[in-house]
Amino acid sequence: MMKTHPLLTAALLFGLASCQSNDKNSDYDRNALDSAAMAAIDTESYRTHIEKLSSDEFQGRLPFTKGDTLTVNYIKDQYTQLGLEPGNGESYFQEVPLVAITSSPTSQQLQFNGTDGELTASYLDDYVIGTPQMAESINVDDTELVFAGFGINAPEYNWNDYEGLDVKGKTVVLMVSDPGRYDENLFKADTMTYYGRWTYKFEEASRQGATGVLLIHETAAASYGWNVVRNGWVGPQLSLIPENQGQDLVKFQGWVSNQTAKKLFEIGGLDPELMNEAKKPGFKAVPMNVRTQVSLNNTIKESKSNNVVGIIKGTDRPDETIIYTAHWDHLGIGEPVDGDSIFNGAIDNATGVAALFELAKAFKAAQVAPERSVVFLAVTAEEQGLLGSQYYAENPIYPLSKTVANLNMDSFNPVGAMNGFRVVGTGQTELEDYAILSGAKFDRKLMPEGNPTSGGFYRSDHFNFVKVGVPGLYMGSGGEYLDTDTVALQQREQALAGRYHAVTDELDQHWNFDGIIADVRLFFDIGYTLSMDTAFPNFKAKSEFKELGDKRLSK
Repeated sequence: MMKTHPLLTAALLFGLASCQSNDKNSDYDRNALDSAAMAAIDTESYRTHIEKLSSDEFQGRLPFTKGDTLTVNYIKDQYTQLGLEPGNGESYFQEVPLVAITSSPTSQQLQFNGTDGELTASYLDDYVIGTPQMAESINVDDTELVFAGFGINAPEYNWNDYEGLDVKGKTVVLMVSDPGRYDENLFKADTMTYYGRWTYKFEEASRQGATGVLLIHETAAASYGWNVVRNGWVGPQLSLIPENQGQDLVKFQGWVSNQTAKKLFEIGGLDPELMNEAKKPGFKAVPMNVRTQVSLNNTIKESKSNNVVGIIKGTDRPDETIIYTAHWDHLGIGEPVDGDSIFNGAIDNATGVAALFELAKAFKAAQVAPERSVVFLAVTAEEQGLLGSQYYAENPIYPLSKTVANLNMDSFNPVGAMNGFRVVGTGQTELEDYAILSGAKFDRKLMPEGNPTSGGFYRSDHFNFVKVGVPGLYMGSGGEYLDTDTVALQQREQALAGRYHAVTDELDQHWNFDGIIADVRLFFDIGYTLSMDTAFPNFKAKSEFKELGDKRLSK
Protein backbone atom coordinates (compact mmCIF):
# COMPACT_ATOMS: atom_id res chain seq x y z
CA MET A 1 0.00 0.00 0.00
CA MET A 2 2.72 2.44 0.90
CA LYS A 3 6.11 2.40 -0.60
CA THR A 4 8.59 5.10 -1.34
CA HIS A 5 10.09 6.01 -4.70
CA PRO A 6 13.17 8.21 -4.34
CA LEU A 7 13.13 8.50 -8.11
CA LEU A 8 10.05 10.65 -7.87
CA THR A 9 11.98 13.30 -5.97
CA ALA A 10 15.49 12.85 -7.26
CA ALA A 11 16.05 9.56 -9.05
CA LEU A 12 14.95 5.91 -8.74
CA LEU A 13 16.68 3.00 -6.99
CA PHE A 14 17.91 -0.73 -7.11
CA GLY A 15 20.56 -3.88 -7.37
CA LEU A 16 22.28 -7.08 -8.90
CA ALA A 17 25.07 -10.04 -8.94
CA SER A 18 27.66 -12.72 -9.80
CA CYS A 19 27.96 -13.97 -13.35
CA GLN A 20 29.57 -16.95 -14.99
CA SER A 21 30.42 -17.15 -18.64
CA ASN A 22 28.62 -19.59 -20.90
CA ASP A 23 31.12 -20.95 -23.42
CA LYS A 24 28.60 -23.39 -24.87
CA ASN A 25 26.83 -20.86 -27.08
CA SER A 26 29.36 -19.48 -29.51
CA ASP A 27 26.73 -17.21 -31.09
CA TYR A 28 26.29 -15.26 -27.88
CA ASP A 29 28.81 -12.71 -26.67
CA ARG A 30 27.94 -11.69 -23.10
CA ASN A 31 30.02 -8.52 -23.49
CA ALA A 32 28.13 -7.25 -26.55
CA LEU A 33 24.73 -5.63 -26.93
CA ASP A 34 22.10 -7.15 -29.22
CA SER A 35 21.41 -4.27 -31.61
CA ALA A 36 18.16 -5.77 -32.92
CA ALA A 37 16.78 -6.18 -29.41
CA MET A 38 17.84 -2.66 -28.42
CA ALA A 39 16.10 -1.20 -31.48
CA ALA A 40 12.89 -3.05 -30.62
CA ILE A 41 12.53 -1.03 -27.41
CA ASP A 42 10.75 1.96 -28.85
CA THR A 43 9.78 5.26 -27.23
CA GLU A 44 6.62 5.83 -29.28
CA SER A 45 5.03 2.45 -28.59
CA TYR A 46 6.08 2.70 -24.95
CA ARG A 47 4.46 6.12 -24.61
CA THR A 48 1.27 4.84 -26.26
CA HIS A 49 0.92 2.12 -23.62
CA ILE A 50 1.49 4.63 -20.80
CA GLU A 51 -1.13 6.94 -22.27
CA LYS A 52 -3.69 4.13 -22.48
CA LEU A 53 -3.08 2.52 -19.09
CA SER A 54 -3.08 5.84 -17.22
CA SER A 55 -6.09 7.30 -19.00
CA ASP A 56 -9.26 8.17 -17.09
CA GLU A 57 -10.93 5.32 -18.98
CA PHE A 58 -9.04 2.84 -16.76
CA GLN A 59 -10.33 4.58 -13.59
CA GLY A 60 -7.08 4.33 -11.64
CA ARG A 61 -6.76 0.53 -12.11
CA LEU A 62 -8.08 -0.50 -8.70
CA PRO A 63 -8.65 -4.26 -8.28
CA PHE A 64 -12.31 -5.37 -8.17
CA THR A 65 -13.43 -2.47 -10.35
CA LYS A 66 -14.12 -1.88 -14.04
CA GLY A 67 -10.53 -0.62 -14.21
CA ASP A 68 -9.33 -4.08 -13.14
CA THR A 69 -11.16 -5.79 -16.00
CA LEU A 70 -10.02 -3.23 -18.57
CA THR A 71 -6.41 -3.45 -17.44
CA VAL A 72 -5.94 -7.22 -17.32
CA ASN A 73 -7.67 -7.64 -20.69
CA TYR A 74 -5.47 -4.93 -22.20
CA ILE A 75 -2.33 -6.68 -20.92
CA LYS A 76 -3.54 -10.05 -22.20
CA ASP A 77 -4.29 -8.56 -25.62
CA GLN A 78 -0.81 -7.05 -25.81
CA TYR A 79 0.79 -10.35 -24.84
CA THR A 80 -1.20 -12.08 -27.58
CA GLN A 81 -0.24 -9.50 -30.21
CA LEU A 82 3.42 -9.76 -29.18
CA GLY A 83 3.37 -13.51 -29.69
CA LEU A 84 3.80 -14.51 -26.05
CA GLU A 85 2.39 -17.89 -25.12
CA PRO A 86 -0.08 -18.15 -22.24
CA GLY A 87 1.93 -18.40 -19.04
CA ASN A 88 -0.48 -20.46 -16.93
CA GLY A 89 -1.25 -23.57 -18.93
CA GLU A 90 -3.67 -22.44 -21.62
CA SER A 91 -4.48 -19.19 -19.83
CA TYR A 92 -2.83 -15.82 -19.55
CA PHE A 93 -4.43 -15.35 -16.12
CA GLN A 94 -3.62 -16.52 -12.62
CA GLU A 95 -6.65 -15.90 -10.43
CA VAL A 96 -5.83 -14.23 -7.12
CA PRO A 97 -8.59 -14.62 -4.50
CA LEU A 98 -8.84 -11.46 -2.42
CA VAL A 99 -11.10 -9.85 0.10
CA ALA A 100 -11.87 -6.14 0.11
CA ILE A 101 -12.82 -4.73 3.49
CA THR A 102 -14.18 -1.19 3.56
CA SER A 103 -14.21 0.08 7.14
CA SER A 104 -16.17 3.12 8.25
CA PRO A 105 -15.92 4.47 11.79
CA THR A 106 -19.39 4.86 13.29
CA SER A 107 -18.20 8.32 14.33
CA GLN A 108 -15.76 10.50 12.40
CA GLN A 109 -14.30 11.55 15.77
CA LEU A 110 -12.17 9.16 17.81
CA GLN A 111 -12.22 10.04 21.50
CA PHE A 112 -9.19 9.41 23.74
CA ASN A 113 -9.52 9.79 27.51
CA GLY A 114 -6.37 10.29 29.55
CA THR A 115 -5.54 10.92 33.18
CA ASP A 116 -4.58 14.51 32.30
CA GLY A 117 -7.20 15.36 29.72
CA GLU A 118 -9.11 14.31 26.64
CA LEU A 119 -8.39 14.37 22.90
CA THR A 120 -10.79 14.27 19.98
CA ALA A 121 -9.13 13.09 16.77
CA SER A 122 -10.70 13.63 13.34
CA TYR A 123 -10.90 10.77 10.84
CA LEU A 124 -8.45 11.16 7.92
CA ASP A 125 -7.00 14.43 9.24
CA ASP A 126 -5.62 12.96 12.49
CA TYR A 127 -6.05 9.21 12.15
CA VAL A 128 -6.94 6.42 9.74
CA ILE A 129 -8.29 3.05 10.80
CA GLY A 130 -9.47 -0.29 9.46
CA THR A 131 -9.65 -3.96 10.33
CA PRO A 132 -8.02 -7.10 8.93
CA GLN A 133 -10.93 -9.20 10.24
CA MET A 134 -13.74 -10.33 7.95
CA ALA A 135 -16.46 -9.14 10.32
CA GLU A 136 -19.44 -6.92 9.54
CA SER A 137 -18.71 -4.81 12.59
CA ILE A 138 -15.91 -4.27 15.09
CA ASN A 139 -16.77 -3.03 18.56
CA VAL A 140 -14.07 -2.46 21.15
CA ASP A 141 -15.79 -0.91 24.15
CA ASP A 142 -12.61 -0.12 26.05
CA THR A 143 -8.91 -0.56 25.35
CA GLU A 144 -5.84 0.79 27.09
CA LEU A 145 -3.03 2.33 25.01
CA VAL A 146 0.53 1.11 25.55
CA PHE A 147 3.57 2.71 23.95
CA ALA A 148 5.77 -0.20 22.84
CA GLY A 149 8.53 1.64 20.99
CA PHE A 150 9.09 0.18 17.52
CA GLY A 151 6.98 -2.91 18.24
CA ILE A 152 9.90 -5.16 17.29
CA ASN A 153 10.75 -8.63 18.53
CA ALA A 154 14.14 -9.44 16.94
CA PRO A 155 16.22 -11.98 18.90
CA GLU A 156 19.06 -11.81 16.38
CA TYR A 157 19.48 -8.12 17.18
CA ASN A 158 18.91 -8.61 20.91
CA TRP A 159 15.83 -6.38 20.77
CA ASN A 160 12.36 -7.10 22.11
CA ASP A 161 9.92 -4.25 22.67
CA TYR A 162 7.34 -6.76 23.94
CA GLU A 163 9.55 -8.28 26.65
CA GLY A 164 7.53 -8.82 29.81
CA LEU A 165 4.51 -7.14 28.23
CA ASP A 166 1.01 -8.60 28.10
CA VAL A 167 -0.93 -6.71 25.41
CA LYS A 168 -4.09 -8.81 25.37
CA GLY A 169 -7.03 -6.42 25.28
CA LYS A 170 -4.70 -3.47 24.76
CA THR A 171 -3.76 -1.22 21.86
CA VAL A 172 -0.07 -0.82 21.08
CA VAL A 173 1.14 2.55 19.81
CA LEU A 174 4.29 2.13 17.73
CA MET A 175 6.92 4.11 15.84
CA VAL A 176 7.80 3.39 12.22
CA SER A 177 11.26 2.34 10.96
CA ASP A 178 13.77 0.51 13.20
CA PRO A 179 16.50 1.52 15.72
CA GLY A 180 19.27 1.44 13.11
CA ARG A 181 17.90 4.65 11.64
CA TYR A 182 18.96 6.46 14.81
CA ASP A 183 22.07 4.53 15.90
CA GLU A 184 24.52 3.05 13.38
CA ASN A 185 25.52 0.40 15.93
CA LEU A 186 22.02 -1.09 15.97
CA PHE A 187 20.36 -3.44 13.48
CA LYS A 188 21.76 -2.71 9.98
CA ALA A 189 22.54 0.95 10.67
CA ASP A 190 20.85 3.26 8.16
CA THR A 191 19.67 0.35 5.98
CA MET A 192 16.16 -0.49 7.14
CA THR A 193 15.37 -4.10 7.96
CA TYR A 194 11.99 -5.75 7.51
CA TYR A 195 11.37 -5.00 11.19
CA GLY A 196 10.95 -1.37 10.18
CA ARG A 197 8.07 -2.02 7.80
CA TRP A 198 4.52 -1.18 8.77
CA THR A 199 3.41 -4.62 7.59
CA TYR A 200 5.73 -6.31 10.09
CA LYS A 201 4.45 -4.14 12.95
CA PHE A 202 0.84 -5.10 12.24
CA GLU A 203 1.82 -8.77 11.95
CA GLU A 204 3.79 -8.79 15.21
CA ALA A 205 1.04 -6.97 17.13
CA SER A 206 -1.33 -9.76 16.08
CA ARG A 207 1.18 -12.44 17.13
CA GLN A 208 1.45 -10.74 20.52
CA GLY A 209 -2.33 -10.86 20.96
CA ALA A 210 -2.99 -7.11 20.90
CA THR A 211 -6.52 -5.86 20.34
CA GLY A 212 -5.40 -2.91 18.22
CA VAL A 213 -2.33 -1.20 16.80
CA LEU A 214 -1.75 2.45 15.88
CA LEU A 215 1.40 3.55 14.07
CA ILE A 216 2.83 7.01 14.65
CA HIS A 217 3.43 8.73 11.34
CA GLU A 218 6.64 10.69 10.92
CA THR A 219 7.45 11.85 7.41
CA ALA A 220 11.22 11.30 7.41
CA ALA A 221 11.04 7.86 9.03
CA ALA A 222 8.14 6.69 6.86
CA SER A 223 9.59 8.29 3.70
CA TYR A 224 6.21 9.69 2.73
CA GLY A 225 3.85 12.37 3.99
CA TRP A 226 0.54 12.04 5.78
CA ASN A 227 -1.23 12.56 2.44
CA VAL A 228 0.09 9.17 1.28
CA VAL A 229 -1.24 7.48 4.42
CA ARG A 230 -4.58 9.21 4.02
CA ASN A 231 -4.94 8.37 0.32
CA GLY A 232 -3.94 4.77 0.93
CA TRP A 233 -6.54 4.19 3.64
CA VAL A 234 -9.55 5.71 1.92
CA GLY A 235 -11.87 3.07 0.52
CA PRO A 236 -11.49 -0.72 0.30
CA GLN A 237 -8.45 -2.37 1.90
CA LEU A 238 -7.50 -5.54 0.07
CA SER A 239 -5.79 -8.63 1.42
CA LEU A 240 -5.40 -12.27 0.60
CA ILE A 241 -8.21 -14.12 2.34
CA PRO A 242 -6.88 -14.58 5.88
CA GLU A 243 -6.93 -17.85 7.78
CA ASN A 244 -9.95 -18.17 10.09
CA GLN A 245 -11.33 -15.03 8.40
CA GLY A 246 -8.77 -12.99 10.33
CA GLN A 247 -10.19 -13.72 13.76
CA ASP A 248 -6.66 -14.35 15.06
CA LEU A 249 -5.53 -10.88 13.97
CA VAL A 250 -5.87 -7.53 15.73
CA LYS A 251 -9.39 -6.15 15.73
CA PHE A 252 -8.27 -2.81 14.32
CA GLN A 253 -5.14 -1.24 12.88
CA GLY A 254 -4.28 2.21 11.63
CA TRP A 255 -2.12 5.31 11.90
CA VAL A 256 -2.14 8.55 13.87
CA SER A 257 -0.40 11.74 12.82
CA ASN A 258 2.75 12.74 14.67
CA GLN A 259 1.00 15.74 16.18
CA THR A 260 -1.84 13.54 17.43
CA ALA A 261 0.63 11.09 18.96
CA LYS A 262 2.34 13.86 20.92
CA LYS A 263 -1.03 14.97 22.30
CA LEU A 264 -1.77 11.38 23.35
CA PHE A 265 1.40 11.33 25.44
CA GLU A 266 0.47 14.65 27.00
CA ILE A 267 -3.09 13.73 28.01
CA GLY A 268 -1.63 10.65 29.69
CA GLY A 269 0.77 12.77 31.69
CA LEU A 270 3.79 11.56 29.72
CA ASP A 271 6.58 13.44 27.97
CA PRO A 272 6.66 12.87 24.16
CA GLU A 273 10.44 12.63 24.68
CA LEU A 274 9.69 8.95 25.40
CA MET A 275 9.77 8.45 21.63
CA ASN A 276 13.48 9.28 21.68
CA GLU A 277 14.06 7.03 24.69
CA ALA A 278 12.48 4.17 22.75
CA LYS A 279 15.28 4.40 20.17
CA LYS A 280 17.82 3.23 22.76
CA PRO A 281 18.60 -0.35 23.87
CA GLY A 282 16.89 -1.40 27.07
CA PHE A 283 13.72 0.63 26.58
CA LYS A 284 10.68 -0.89 28.28
CA ALA A 285 7.09 -0.40 27.10
CA VAL A 286 5.11 2.26 28.95
CA PRO A 287 1.36 2.40 29.69
CA MET A 288 0.12 5.67 28.22
CA ASN A 289 -2.64 6.23 30.80
CA VAL A 290 -5.03 6.73 27.88
CA ARG A 291 -8.07 4.69 26.90
CA THR A 292 -10.31 4.69 23.86
CA GLN A 293 -13.12 2.76 22.22
CA VAL A 294 -13.43 1.82 18.56
CA SER A 295 -16.52 1.01 16.53
CA LEU A 296 -16.34 0.15 12.83
CA ASN A 297 -18.91 -0.89 10.26
CA ASN A 298 -17.42 -3.01 7.49
CA THR A 299 -18.45 -3.91 3.98
CA ILE A 300 -16.85 -7.19 2.92
CA LYS A 301 -16.45 -8.31 -0.66
CA GLU A 302 -14.71 -11.49 -1.70
CA SER A 303 -13.71 -11.65 -5.31
CA LYS A 304 -10.86 -12.52 -7.62
CA SER A 305 -8.39 -10.30 -9.37
CA ASN A 306 -5.74 -11.59 -11.77
CA ASN A 307 -2.05 -11.73 -12.33
CA VAL A 308 -1.40 -11.72 -16.09
CA VAL A 309 1.28 -14.14 -17.30
CA GLY A 310 2.97 -14.57 -20.66
CA ILE A 311 6.05 -16.59 -21.58
CA ILE A 312 8.76 -16.97 -24.21
CA LYS A 313 9.99 -20.53 -23.86
CA GLY A 314 13.71 -21.13 -23.79
CA THR A 315 15.40 -23.08 -26.55
CA ASP A 316 17.71 -25.21 -24.37
CA ARG A 317 16.51 -25.06 -20.75
CA PRO A 318 12.81 -24.15 -20.91
CA ASP A 319 12.20 -25.40 -17.36
CA GLU A 320 14.48 -22.65 -15.99
CA THR A 321 12.79 -19.25 -15.79
CA ILE A 322 13.65 -15.58 -15.45
CA ILE A 323 10.57 -13.68 -14.26
CA TYR A 324 10.03 -10.00 -15.03
CA THR A 325 7.40 -8.38 -12.82
CA ALA A 326 5.50 -5.10 -12.79
CA HIS A 327 2.34 -4.36 -10.82
CA TRP A 328 -0.58 -3.16 -12.91
CA ASP A 329 -2.78 -1.76 -10.13
CA HIS A 330 -3.05 1.69 -8.59
CA LEU A 331 -5.43 3.47 -6.19
CA GLY A 332 -8.58 3.86 -8.28
CA ILE A 333 -10.92 6.77 -7.53
CA GLY A 334 -10.56 8.65 -4.25
CA GLU A 335 -11.04 12.03 -2.64
CA PRO A 336 -11.22 14.85 -5.24
CA VAL A 337 -8.27 17.23 -5.38
CA ASP A 338 -8.95 20.37 -7.43
CA GLY A 339 -11.81 18.51 -9.09
CA ASP A 340 -9.77 15.43 -10.02
CA SER A 341 -10.50 12.18 -8.17
CA ILE A 342 -8.80 9.59 -10.43
CA PHE A 343 -5.42 8.26 -9.31
CA ASN A 344 -4.15 7.47 -12.80
CA GLY A 345 -0.83 5.95 -11.73
CA ALA A 346 1.17 6.86 -14.83
CA ILE A 347 4.57 6.61 -13.16
CA ASP A 348 3.32 4.13 -10.57
CA ASN A 349 3.14 1.79 -12.38
CA ALA A 350 2.00 2.15 -15.98
CA THR A 351 5.72 2.72 -16.64
CA GLY A 352 6.51 -0.80 -15.42
CA VAL A 353 3.69 -2.55 -17.27
CA ALA A 354 4.55 -0.80 -20.55
CA ALA A 355 8.15 -1.94 -20.02
CA LEU A 356 6.96 -5.57 -19.97
CA PHE A 357 5.68 -5.09 -23.52
CA GLU A 358 8.88 -3.48 -24.75
CA LEU A 359 10.98 -6.22 -23.16
CA ALA A 360 8.85 -8.90 -24.80
CA LYS A 361 9.43 -7.22 -28.16
CA ALA A 362 13.16 -7.14 -27.50
CA PHE A 363 13.39 -10.82 -26.59
CA LYS A 364 11.39 -11.69 -29.70
CA ALA A 365 13.76 -9.58 -31.83
CA ALA A 366 16.99 -10.93 -30.29
CA GLN A 367 19.39 -12.38 -32.85
CA VAL A 368 19.86 -15.47 -30.68
CA ALA A 369 16.76 -16.72 -28.85
CA PRO A 370 17.03 -17.09 -25.05
CA GLU A 371 18.04 -20.53 -23.81
CA ARG A 372 16.06 -20.17 -20.61
CA SER A 373 12.37 -19.26 -20.53
CA VAL A 374 11.43 -15.64 -19.90
CA VAL A 375 8.19 -14.96 -18.03
CA PHE A 376 6.34 -11.64 -18.09
CA LEU A 377 4.23 -11.35 -14.94
CA ALA A 378 1.95 -8.34 -14.39
CA VAL A 379 0.79 -8.63 -10.79
CA THR A 380 -2.26 -7.29 -9.03
CA ALA A 381 -2.80 -5.51 -5.70
CA GLU A 382 0.74 -4.29 -5.05
CA GLU A 383 -0.58 -1.07 -3.59
CA GLN A 384 -2.54 -3.03 -1.00
CA GLY A 385 0.49 -4.88 0.36
CA LEU A 386 2.24 -6.72 -2.52
CA LEU A 387 -0.65 -9.19 -2.66
CA GLY A 388 -0.47 -10.42 -6.26
CA SER A 389 3.20 -11.26 -6.03
CA GLN A 390 2.64 -12.81 -2.59
CA TYR A 391 0.00 -15.09 -4.07
CA TYR A 392 2.31 -16.07 -6.93
CA ALA A 393 5.21 -16.79 -4.55
CA GLU A 394 2.94 -18.98 -2.41
CA ASN A 395 1.33 -20.62 -5.47
CA PRO A 396 4.08 -20.56 -8.12
CA ILE A 397 3.26 -21.55 -11.67
CA TYR A 398 6.93 -22.37 -12.30
CA PRO A 399 8.97 -24.27 -9.68
CA LEU A 400 10.88 -21.93 -7.40
CA SER A 401 13.87 -24.25 -7.48
CA LYS A 402 14.13 -23.59 -11.24
CA THR A 403 13.35 -19.87 -11.02
CA VAL A 404 16.65 -18.13 -11.75
CA ALA A 405 15.75 -14.58 -10.72
CA ASN A 406 13.03 -11.99 -10.47
CA LEU A 407 13.60 -8.63 -12.20
CA ASN A 408 11.07 -6.15 -10.88
CA MET A 409 10.08 -2.84 -12.47
CA ASP A 410 8.19 -0.28 -10.46
CA SER A 411 8.00 3.46 -11.17
CA PHE A 412 10.61 4.55 -13.68
CA ASN A 413 12.09 8.05 -13.55
CA PRO A 414 10.51 10.40 -16.16
CA VAL A 415 12.88 13.32 -15.55
CA GLY A 416 15.68 12.23 -17.89
CA ALA A 417 18.66 9.95 -18.53
CA MET A 418 21.37 9.52 -15.89
CA ASN A 419 24.95 8.29 -16.00
CA GLY A 420 24.42 5.44 -13.55
CA PHE A 421 21.90 3.17 -11.87
CA ARG A 422 20.94 2.34 -8.31
CA VAL A 423 19.98 -0.94 -6.72
CA VAL A 424 17.46 -1.10 -3.92
CA GLY A 425 19.00 -3.37 -1.32
CA THR A 426 22.59 -3.00 -2.47
CA GLY A 427 24.65 -5.92 -1.19
CA GLN A 428 21.71 -8.31 -0.93
CA THR A 429 21.95 -10.48 -4.06
CA GLU A 430 24.46 -11.63 -6.63
CA LEU A 431 22.22 -10.08 -9.27
CA GLU A 432 24.16 -6.88 -8.64
CA ASP A 433 27.11 -8.38 -10.51
CA TYR A 434 24.93 -8.99 -13.56
CA ALA A 435 23.71 -5.40 -13.39
CA ILE A 436 27.25 -4.08 -13.16
CA LEU A 437 28.27 -6.17 -16.18
CA SER A 438 25.31 -4.96 -18.23
CA GLY A 439 25.66 -1.37 -17.01
CA ALA A 440 29.22 -1.25 -18.31
CA LYS A 441 27.94 -1.87 -21.83
CA PHE A 442 26.00 1.39 -21.57
CA ASP A 443 28.76 3.28 -19.72
CA ARG A 444 26.60 3.30 -16.61
CA LYS A 445 27.99 2.52 -13.15
CA LEU A 446 26.38 1.25 -9.98
CA MET A 447 25.80 4.25 -7.72
CA PRO A 448 25.30 4.26 -3.94
CA GLU A 449 21.78 3.44 -2.86
CA GLY A 450 19.78 6.64 -2.64
CA ASN A 451 17.83 6.22 0.59
CA PRO A 452 18.47 2.90 2.34
CA THR A 453 16.62 4.06 5.46
CA SER A 454 13.36 3.94 3.49
CA GLY A 455 13.48 0.14 3.36
CA GLY A 456 12.79 0.07 -0.37
CA PHE A 457 14.08 -3.50 -0.59
CA TYR A 458 10.98 -4.62 1.30
CA ARG A 459 8.50 -2.38 -0.49
CA SER A 460 7.96 -3.78 -3.95
CA ASP A 461 7.02 -7.08 -5.53
CA HIS A 462 10.51 -8.56 -5.77
CA PHE A 463 10.45 -8.96 -1.98
CA ASN A 464 7.90 -11.78 -2.13
CA PHE A 465 10.32 -13.71 -4.33
CA VAL A 466 13.12 -12.92 -1.90
CA LYS A 467 11.05 -14.30 0.99
CA VAL A 468 10.92 -17.70 -0.74
CA GLY A 469 14.64 -17.70 -1.58
CA VAL A 470 14.60 -16.34 -5.15
CA PRO A 471 16.98 -13.38 -5.71
CA GLY A 472 15.08 -10.26 -6.72
CA LEU A 473 16.39 -7.15 -8.46
CA TYR A 474 14.73 -3.77 -8.12
CA MET A 475 16.66 -0.93 -9.72
CA GLY A 476 16.50 2.34 -11.61
CA SER A 477 18.38 5.48 -12.58
CA GLY A 478 21.08 6.99 -10.39
CA GLY A 479 23.99 9.40 -10.47
CA GLU A 480 23.93 12.64 -12.47
CA TYR A 481 21.57 13.69 -15.23
CA LEU A 482 23.04 13.78 -18.72
CA ASP A 483 20.97 16.79 -19.78
CA THR A 484 23.22 19.86 -19.82
CA ASP A 485 20.26 22.24 -19.94
CA THR A 486 20.08 22.66 -16.18
CA VAL A 487 17.20 25.12 -16.35
CA ALA A 488 14.98 22.73 -18.31
CA LEU A 489 16.05 19.86 -16.07
CA GLN A 490 15.16 21.75 -12.93
CA GLN A 491 11.80 22.72 -14.38
CA ARG A 492 11.01 19.07 -15.14
CA GLU A 493 12.08 17.95 -11.68
CA GLN A 494 9.89 20.56 -10.02
CA ALA A 495 6.92 19.79 -12.24
CA LEU A 496 7.15 16.03 -11.62
CA ALA A 497 7.80 16.19 -7.86
CA GLY A 498 5.09 15.20 -5.39
CA ARG A 499 3.18 12.90 -7.70
CA TYR A 500 3.57 9.71 -5.66
CA HIS A 501 0.09 8.39 -4.81
CA ALA A 502 -1.47 11.64 -5.97
CA VAL A 503 -4.07 12.46 -8.63
CA THR A 504 -1.31 14.34 -10.45
CA ASP A 505 0.51 11.11 -11.39
CA GLU A 506 -0.41 11.53 -15.05
CA LEU A 507 1.36 11.57 -18.40
CA ASP A 508 1.95 15.15 -19.53
CA GLN A 509 4.33 17.45 -21.37
CA HIS A 510 6.88 17.40 -18.56
CA TRP A 511 7.90 13.78 -19.16
CA ASN A 512 11.26 12.92 -20.71
CA PHE A 513 11.49 9.28 -21.85
CA ASP A 514 15.25 9.10 -22.46
CA GLY A 515 16.08 7.76 -19.02
CA ILE A 516 13.19 5.28 -18.94
CA ILE A 517 14.11 3.75 -22.28
CA ALA A 518 17.73 3.51 -21.12
CA ASP A 519 16.60 1.72 -17.96
CA VAL A 520 14.38 -0.69 -19.90
CA ARG A 521 17.30 -1.55 -22.18
CA LEU A 522 19.45 -2.18 -19.11
CA PHE A 523 16.76 -4.45 -17.68
CA PHE A 524 16.67 -6.32 -20.99
CA ASP A 525 20.39 -6.92 -21.10
CA ILE A 526 20.47 -8.21 -17.52
CA GLY A 527 17.63 -10.63 -18.19
CA TYR A 528 19.05 -11.69 -21.53
CA THR A 529 22.43 -12.39 -19.95
CA LEU A 530 20.72 -14.51 -17.32
CA SER A 531 18.72 -16.31 -19.99
CA MET A 532 21.90 -17.39 -21.78
CA ASP A 533 23.75 -18.33 -18.60
CA THR A 534 23.93 -21.63 -16.73
CA ALA A 535 24.45 -20.22 -13.22
CA PHE A 536 21.78 -19.71 -10.57
CA PRO A 537 22.54 -16.46 -8.74
CA ASN A 538 22.15 -16.52 -4.98
CA PHE A 539 22.10 -14.05 -2.10
CA LYS A 540 25.33 -12.54 -0.88
CA ALA A 541 27.01 -13.86 2.24
CA LYS A 542 25.84 -11.01 4.52
CA SER A 543 22.22 -11.10 3.37
CA GLU A 544 19.67 -12.26 5.93
CA PHE A 545 18.13 -14.31 3.09
CA LYS A 546 21.27 -16.30 2.23
CA GLU A 547 20.08 -19.36 4.14
CA LEU A 548 16.78 -19.31 2.27
CA GLY A 549 18.63 -19.08 -1.05
CA ASP A 550 20.93 -21.96 -0.14
CA LYS A 551 17.96 -24.10 0.85
CA ARG A 552 16.15 -23.41 -2.41
CA LEU A 553 19.19 -24.24 -4.53
CA SER A 554 19.83 -27.48 -2.63
CA LYS A 555 16.51 -28.95 -3.73
